[in-house]
Amino acid sequence: MAMAEEQDASVTASVRARPAPGVPGVPGVPGVPGASGASGAPAVPPARRGPDHRGAGRRNPVSRRRSGARKVRRATALLLIAALIATGGATAPEPSSGSGWASPGLVGGGGWPFAGVPLSPEQAEGAAYLPDSSVVRLADGRVRLIPSGGDTPITVDASDPRVGRAVRSDNAWLAQGTVPTGGQGQTYRDMAARALLDLRLLTRPNGASLASWYSKWRYSWPRDSAFTVAAFTVTGHPSEARRVLRFLARAQSDNGMWAARYNADGTAVTDGRAPQLDSLGWVLWAAWFYRVQTGAPDELPDLWPMVRRAADHLTRSLDAEGLPPASSDYWERDPGREQDPRRPTLGVVGPVLAGLRAAADLARMRGEPGRSAQWQSAAQRVSDAVARQFAPYGYPRSPVPGGLMDTSVTFLAAPFAPDDPEVTAAIGDAARKQALPNGGVLPGERWSGTPDVAWTPETALFGLNAAASGRTEEALSRLSWLAAHRTSLGVLPEKVGPTGKPAGPAPLGWTASLVLLSLSALEHPLPVP
Repeated sequence: MAMAEEQDASVTASVRARPAPGVPGVPGVPGVPGASGASGAPAVPPARRGPDHRGAGRRNPVSRRRSGARKVRRATALLLIAALIATGGATAPEPSSGSGWASPGLVGGGGWPFAGVPLSPEQAEGAAYLPDSSVVRLADGRVRLIPSGGDTPITVDASDPRVGRAVRSDNAWLAQGTVPTGGQGQTYRDMAARALLDLRLLTRPNGASLASWYSKWRYSWPRDSAFTVAAFTVTGHPSEARRVLRFLARAQSDNGMWAARYNADGTAVTDGRAPQLDSLGWVLWAAWFYRVQTGAPDELPDLWPMVRRAADHLTRSLDAEGLPPASSDYWERDPGREQDPRRPTLGVVGPVLAGLRAAADLARMRGEPGRSAQWQSAAQRVSDAVARQFAPYGYPRSPVPGGLMDTSVTFLAAPFAPDDPEVTAAIGDAARKQALPNGGVLPGERWSGTPDVAWTPETALFGLNAAASGRTEEALSRLSWLAAHRTSLGVLPEKVGPTGKPAGPAPLGWTASLVLLSLSALEHPLPVP
C-alpha cells in the first residue's frame, strides 16, 4: 500500500444516504431491510465490551482495575460508539477536485473470473448491496451487477434472473468457508462478509491481490498480499490463498527478493522504488500461516523454493549486530529520512524476525533440520539485536534516544511473535501517542503526512494485537470504530478524516484482511511463529 502518496487523499464532505428499503421481486433473494449499507451497520456492543474508543491505548493494556470514574467514561464512550455505528455507515465522500477515489465500493457479480468496478457516488446514494453479495440495489429499485464472465457492470430490473444467480453464487462462496463474527453474534458479521467479498473482488485470476481499485492503489504489494493470504486461510478459503501465494512465488526474483509492487498482470512496477525488505518476512509468515492452518503438507512443495530463497536472503543480509540492512518498510519512506538512516526501522526488523521464525518452522515440518537450525539461529540473532538496540528506548521506530513510536511495534507481538509485557506496554504507549480526536490513529508519532487523518490499517493493527493477546474490550473498541467509519455501502476505506468521513479509496485490502484476522482471533487463538 502506498502510504507515502497522500496527494489523492483530500478529505471531502459527506452525502446523505437514504434508508435501505427491502427489495421484493428478486428471484431467489429475500427482501433486504438489513442489506449492507447505512441500515446494515452493526449494533453497539454491550457495555462490558470496551473502553473509550478514542483512546484504547491510553491506559496500561494489562491493567484490570476498574474505578467508578472509568465506568462512567466507558458508558459515555459506548454511547458515542452507538451513535457512530448508527450513522457511520451512512457517510460517503462527495467527489471534489483530486478525489477520484470517492466511490464507496465495488460492483461485482457471482461468476468467474471475478471482477469489481467502482460504483459512482451519484449512483451510490441510497444504494445497498444485496445480502452477502457484491450486487448493488440502486435507490430506484433497479440492480447493478457484472454479469458472469464479464468485466463491465450493467443495470437491470430486480426481476432479471441474472440478479438471483449472482447473489446465490456469492452466498455460496461465503458458505464454503466461515464469516468470522468475533463471538459477537451479528454485530460485526456484515463488516466481515463485505471484507471477504471485497478481497475476492480485489484478487485477480492470476493471484495478484490489489491494494485497491483506484489509480496508485491498483497494484499488488507483496506485503498486503501476505495478509490477504492469511485472511483467506483463516476464513476457510484455501484455494484463494494458494492462488495469491503462487502469484508471489512466480513474481519472486532468483535472489529471493520481490519488487516493491507489481502490476495486475504480474510485471514489476519500475518507478524507482527500491525493493522493501519487510516483504520477505511477511510472505514467509503468510506461507507458514497457510501451512499451519490448513495442515496440508502436499501444498508446500511448489512453494518451498520461494520460502528457501527468501529465508536464505534474509539470513545472508544480517550484519554483525544481527540486523538486516536499512530499507523502506510499510511507510514506503526513504531510509535516509529516518531518525537513524544507517539502521533498519522496527517496520523492517519485526517482519524479518517473524519471517525467519516462520521459515525455521516450515523447514522443521518439511523434515530439513539443517535449514531449520540455520534460520532459527538467524532469527535468534535478530531477536537479540532487538533486545539490545530497540528495547532500551521503549521499542521506537528507530533505535535512538527519543525515538518516535510507530504502529510497527505491534509486529513484535501476537499474532506475529509471543507476547512480552514490555512490548505490550510499548504498544499502549504507541497507541496513546498516535491517537486522534476522531478515534483512529496516525501511522506513527509526529506523522509527517496529514496530521488529522486516521489510517484504518494502523487502527486495525492495534485491534489485531489486542484480539490476539486476549485484550477483548480493546479489540472490540477498535472494531466498533472501524465498523462505524465505513462508507455508505459498508466498505472499509483507507483513511478517515477529522469529521469522521472516508478520506481514501475503498475498499482497502489490507484493512479488510486485518479486520477478518481480528474477528477470527476473538473466536479462536491464531498461531504465532
